[in-house]
Amino acid sequence: MDTTEELAPAVRSILEAARERGGSDGRVTVDPRSLPDAFAAAETDGRVPLVAEVKPTSPTTEGERRDDPVALAEEMVAGGAAALSVLTEPEHFGGSTEALERVRDAVDVPVLRKDFLLREAQLDAVAADVVLLIARFLGDDLEPMLRAARERGFQVLVEVHDIDELERALAAGADIVGVNNRDLAALEVDLETFERVAGSLSASERESVTLIAESGVGTVEDAARMRRAGADGLLVGSAIMDGSVRANTERLTTPAEDHTQ
Repeated sequence: MDTTEELAPAVRSILEAARERGGSDGRVTVDPRSLPDAFAAAETDGRVPLVAEVKPTSPTTEGERRDDPVALAEEMVAGGAAALSVLTEPEHFGGSTEALERVRDAVDVPVLRKDFLLREAQLDAVAADVVLLIARFLGDDLEPMLRAARERGFQVLVEVHDIDELERALAAGADIVGVNNRDLAALEVDLETFERVAGSLSASERESVTLIAESGVGTVEDAARMRRAGADGLLVGSAIMDGSVRANTERLTTPAEDHTQ
């Protein structure tokens, strides 16, 4: 696990809280809705495959939205989101496992659990279709955590930020990979990150992995840029939560060529 001082103070605080958070004595078993199939269905319908994030707040945003998460989720799906991401981290993002349960019961699209999972028992806190594992935080524990998640039925989104982390994720068996454009050391966003990391994949590797661009997608042009660079899907939070959720979702799920600026 990465515990170096290179991480931003806000990220170190998130990790410290994650280490203290317990898991469950029981064991979750999941029959997941397929995220790659949801992306394919969006493509067939002429939509940009979007994972829209229900995110009350975060260390990089101001203020907090207190809307009912189910109402937000339903607006996102009505706006064309192929899947949803729900924060369950409570201290820094205002999330909860209860919110995820309610959202997943209310929608028929795949739901990603967005949290900072460090131990196997934390996987059992709530059922979801997909769980997030962050390569940088897990280090050598990535492969056993990936295996443990799959044993429960979860699909796994492995998040990376650079080529070395991508190689570790692929070696561990990841088949859904998210490239985070946000640097966890400086918290700065650079869309070239996805372009650089995705561009390092060989043709055979590219065929075997579903790629998701994370962070920094705020405009239709950003979305089109990530898609040109090879993103099978986009994970977007703040740009959707800021203002009219349905309108922002519709804007980002419509291909760029259909927009007039």
